[in-house]
Amino acid sequence: MYLKSLTLKGFKSFASATSLKFEPGICAVVGPNGSGKSNVVDALAWVMGEQGAKTLRGGKMEDVIFAGAGQRKPLGRAEVTLTIDNADGALPIEYSEVSVTRRMFRDGASEYEINGQRARLMDIQELLSDSGIGREMHVIVGQGRLAQILESRPEDRRAFIEEAAGVLKHKRRKEKAQRKLTGMQANLDRLQDLTEELKKQLKPLARQAKAAKRAATVQADLRESRLRLAGHTLSQLHLAHETHAQAFSQASELHGSLQHDFQVAQESLQEAEAALSRTQPEAQAAQRLWFDLSALSERIAATSRVANERAEHFQPTPFPGEDPASLLSRAEHAEAELGQLSTAAEIAAERLDSIREEVEERAEAAAEAEREHMAQVRAIADHREGVVRLLAAQESTEQQLQAALAESQRLHEHLAEQRRQLHAASEELELSQRDAQQHSLEPLQEAADASAVEAAAAEERLEQLRDRRGALERTISKLESRIETLEANAPKPGVEGDFAPLAKFLRAQPEAQVALSAALGAFAQAVVGDPSAHSWEDVARTVVVEQGQGEAWSLDVDLPPYASWLTDHVQVDGSVSLAVYRLLADVALCPSTDKAQALVAEDPRVRAVTNDGVLVGQGWIALGRGERTALDVAAQVDQAREELASAAEELESLSGVFAGAKQAAEESRVAQAKAQVALKEAAQRDRALQQQQEQLSSRQQVLQQQVERTQQQVVAAEERMKDLEAQKAATADRLSRVEDVEDEPSTEARDEASAALAQIRAMEMEARLNVRGAQDRVEQAKASAAGLRRKASFAQQAKQQHEREQHKRAQRAQLAKTVADLAAEIAQRTAKALEKAANKRSELQQLLEVHKAAEQKARRDVEAIRQRVERAAQQRHEAELAVGQARVRLEEAQLKLSEQTGVPAQNIIEDFAPEEDFDVEQERARLQQAERDLRSLGKINPLALEEYKALEERYEFLSTQLADVEQARKDLRGVIHDVDAKILQLFSDAWRDVEAEFPKVFATLFPGGEGRLLLTDPEDMLSTGIEVEARPPGKKVKRLSLLSGGEKSLTALAMLVAIFRARPSPFYVMDEVEAALDDVNLRRLIALFEELRQDSQLIVITHQKPTMDIANVLYGVTMRGDGVTRVISQRMSRAPEQGSSVTPLPDASH
Repeated sequence: MYLKSLTLKGFKSFASATSLKFEPGICAVVGPNGSGKSNVVDALAWVMGEQGAKTLRGGKMEDVIFAGAGQRKPLGRAEVTLTIDNADGALPIEYSEVSVTRRMFRDGASEYEINGQRARLMDIQELLSDSGIGREMHVIVGQGRLAQILESRPEDRRAFIEEAAGVLKHKRRKEKAQRKLTGMQANLDRLQDLTEELKKQLKPLARQAKAAKRAATVQADLRESRLRLAGHTLSQLHLAHETHAQAFSQASELHGSLQHDFQVAQESLQEAEAALSRTQPEAQAAQRLWFDLSALSERIAATSRVANERAEHFQPTPFPGEDPASLLSRAEHAEAELGQLSTAAEIAAERLDSIREEVEERAEAAAEAEREHMAQVRAIADHREGVVRLLAAQESTEQQLQAALAESQRLHEHLAEQRRQLHAASEELELSQRDAQQHSLEPLQEAADASAVEAAAAEERLEQLRDRRGALERTISKLESRIETLEANAPKPGVEGDFAPLAKFLRAQPEAQVALSAALGAFAQAVVGDPSAHSWEDVARTVVVEQGQGEAWSLDVDLPPYASWLTDHVQVDGSVSLAVYRLLADVALCPSTDKAQALVAEDPRVRAVTNDGVLVGQGWIALGRGERTALDVAAQVDQAREELASAAEELESLSGVFAGAKQAAEESRVAQAKAQVALKEAAQRDRALQQQQEQLSSRQQVLQQQVERTQQQVVAAEERMKDLEAQKAATADRLSRVEDVEDEPSTEARDEASAALAQIRAMEMEARLNVRGAQDRVEQAKASAAGLRRKASFAQQAKQQHEREQHKRAQRAQLAKTVADLAAEIAQRTAKALEKAANKRSELQQLLEVHKAAEQKARRDVEAIRQRVERAAQQRHEAELAVGQARVRLEEAQLKLSEQTGVPAQNIIEDFAPEEDFDVEQERARLQQAERDLRSLGKINPLALEEYKALEERYEFLSTQLADVEQARKDLRGVIHDVDAKILQLFSDAWRDVEAEFPKVFATLFPGGEGRLLLTDPEDMLSTGIEVEARPPGKKVKRLSLLSGGEKSLTALAMLVAIFRARPSPFYVMDEVEAALDDVNLRRLIALFEELRQDSQLIVITHQKPTMDIANVLYGVTMRGDGVTRVISQRMSRAPEQGSSVTPLPDASH
């Protein structure tokens, strides 16, 4: 048997279908690192059933599928087919050639086939196990496997020998038998439970059958005893009915007497309530008067505070504007200057008019000279075209010059008008700004802020009062709850009746409260009353103090300064003073235990107690206190009542103050709202002024821009005039230079007229400019004077308005001062009235408390008598109910006993009435004995015999089944024992062979060295592990960890080769096992390979040339840039003397 071929499709780097044709002997797989050589070993392990992803050098099993590389896309499945030559029948299957296929998909699904037929993983493992190939895969020695062999546990090394010995299939058979045995245990437990349950049911059925025989006798005795006891019961019920009827009569008489006492007490209560109702309205009226005066006082205080603040706020302020007289003086000065400028303007205008007349005269003269000259020119033939053009140009220039002059004049006039408008806009803007300054928002804002501060202060004061009122209300509620809790949980006296706790008659100062409780001791729980009115059994449960008056007294002892008698710190009601002073006459109060002991040591008659409750006597000390006493609870209740009264009084006082603060806060809110409205209106007016100022400012800017543009146009016009004058002069010069071929007319007259006209026109232009300038100055002066007049008028109006406002502020300040003075005077009167009202309220409150106390006492008396009446009524009602119940019990007993016995009640009384010597206890004992006998028999079942027989047959059947299951378990245990014996035999034989081979192989690899295999537990051959001892030549160490890397590899190979020799396998796979060996050790290993090739097929992954030399076939593995592995096969033919030669294999493919 040997591996015949291996076909890979999509497994790791084998993207394309690749087939490796193996031959017997040594097949070497060679190639560069990373080309996919080890993937061949992984494919062999995977197709033979390997389930560990780490063993296949991956993180998960899906990693065996080609993941894609370069231009190649990932594949969806991996498939490996291993073909085995089974001509020798080594595999237990009737085929000479066996193909094993494993296929895996990307979604994790797997398929297995044997010769193209679907199979299971278990089928493949069992098929290969007979050839020594199991899950340990000891025939495949991959990279790192050698180190793993030596580093593994001894139990793991045992698995290699078991796999080679063929033990695994027997182990699986044992595991299957153990699983079946475990499953059978559940059935066995169920059968045992059923059998035990039936066995338990058989015994009661047997007892029931036996008990049925005695039932009749016991039931007869039971009936007779019941009738005799029924007669006795009816007689007793008759007697009880008569007794309860007599008690009802007595309770009715007592109830009538108490009803009369209750009516008398109610009359006293009505008198006390009438007195209380007369006093209560007067007290309530005084209380309301005090509340009203308190509220009035608070409002007056708030009014005074507001009046003072307003008086201070309305103090006079200086006028913020400019003086109107100064503005008027400036206006008058501007008007005087306007007169001078107007005169100058008139003179300039008159001069302009005279110049214009002269211009007209000279223009007419120039025109006449021109007409004469043109006539002369026309008389001469117009033979010179150039002269004509020059003259035309001169005329055109003259016209343009006249137009430019007119435009310049227009621009000067327009500029003057714009300057006037700009000046007027500036004056109007300045006036608006002054008006805005005079109507500033600051005073109104200050007033609004002041009112807001005042309102916030009033609200804060009101909130503080509200919080304080809420805190007082919560305090009162807590104190009332605390008083109720203390009274409800107070220790109750151990005796009922007209007794009161002693704590009710004592009041100690706070610092002496603990000391008083400690000094009284058990008497702190005492009650006050008349013990003779109660039985000694009731009185004995508590300490009773009799009432009696007496004067305070103490021992005739001079106490040191630090001590005082305890009675000096206690207030005692006179009714119990005699008893209390007797109890405390020898007790002194000391500040500390040391001083208390010193005082007792000085005079043993004295007992000393400290403020923290330590009581000291002669020869003894009582440290601390026990449970809380009635005296402690009473003190806590009194303290809580005092705090409650104080809180209630403060709450009443706070109510008036709260009402005044609430009204003051409301007034402050109204004032704040008014100030906010005034501020809002002023703000709107201010925004309107601001919008007006913005519009004026915008208009001023537009006018300024227009003035600037007009000035630029004036400058451009003047430059244009200069250019035209120069052009005119140039044209005239050219005409003067024209050479006339004929006599030309004289131009002297025309030239003189033109020169005179030009001169006068220049004068006219100058005069016109002077007039325009004078008119501009007049307009400016006029606008300035008018603006100053307006400003003076506005300033005068503003000043008058300011004076009126100041007058109003002075009046308001005076009014506020008057209000403040009146408020102060009224506050004094109100304080006196409030004091009187408080005194009156206190007097009426005290009187009201007296009437309340009287009413409460009368009410308590009524309540006490009412309770006694209710108790008497309850007793009468209970007696009446008892009579009725006795009658009902008698009737029910008659009916019930008649039904139970089947005998009429009258017959029971007549026939079974108890005799004088009737012993009811003896008869009851007889009845109970009969009932016990009947109960001991259990339930009488007439079908018990038939049920017992059927149950017994089922019990016998289940017992038989149980015996069969136990026999099957015994047989399975026998099978497991046989399998263990077989495993023991196989492993023992293999172990002896491997143990014998290991020293030989080790000596071959380590000449001169020693090595052996040892069992960790020779006594337990089924689970013992295997230890390896190795000592290379020249070394004394035996620990494997001290060996070098090459020595470890050779030691592991020695163990594997020993297993191979002891239990040969058809093939072995070696993956670079000689990588760490030097040449000498490599040759030794090759010698072993030569030995193994005689009986087995070797597939070797190697880089070593000596290993390649001994191979029968070489497989070259390469990988190009696309990441896909390709295989090339070569057969190596070896001649005995000439070495090896290479022959290509024709069937190599990929």
